Amino acid sequence: MNIKIIGVGKLKEKYLKQGIAEYAKRLGTFCKFQIVEVPDEKAPEKLSPAEEGERILAKIKDKEYVYALAIEGKERSSEEFAKELEDLGTYGTSDITFVIGGSLGLSPEVLKRANTKISFGRFTLPHQLMRMVLAEQIYRGFMINAGRPYHK
Repeated sequence: MNIKIIGVGKLKEKYLKQGIAEYAKRLGTFCKFQIVEVPDEKAPEKLSPAEEGERILAKIKDKEYVYALAIEGKERSSEEFAKELEDLGTYGTSDITFVIGGSLGLSPEVLKRANTKISFGRFTLPHQLMRMVLAEQIYRGFMINAGRPYHK
């Protein structure tokens, strides 16, 4: 299985890089895991979710199953999420992509391309932190599916 997270902007915080690297290492047992960064819009006068959206869509292949992280998405328990990952792998979808927008959110085009929207609650979290939270939940899902004691 191939798992990809597309995130807007470059990750700068050392502690987040270290946390994500740890989950990436752990995920290596279960899948090929990668994070793809696309440039964010910096100049306030040029802020455009459409331009970020084009850069995001350029990183998504037709065959990929896409989760858009969106506050209006469906909330899932860790067990429900694990079951979805298992079902996708079982029924022939081995390329799964998660998209985390930047401060502008996700463009309508990216949301339209998504196969499903997922929400981690109504909190607003920094998109850089969300990468680590998502990596942990993907790892947790694989551990649940493997019947390992990580998930309590």
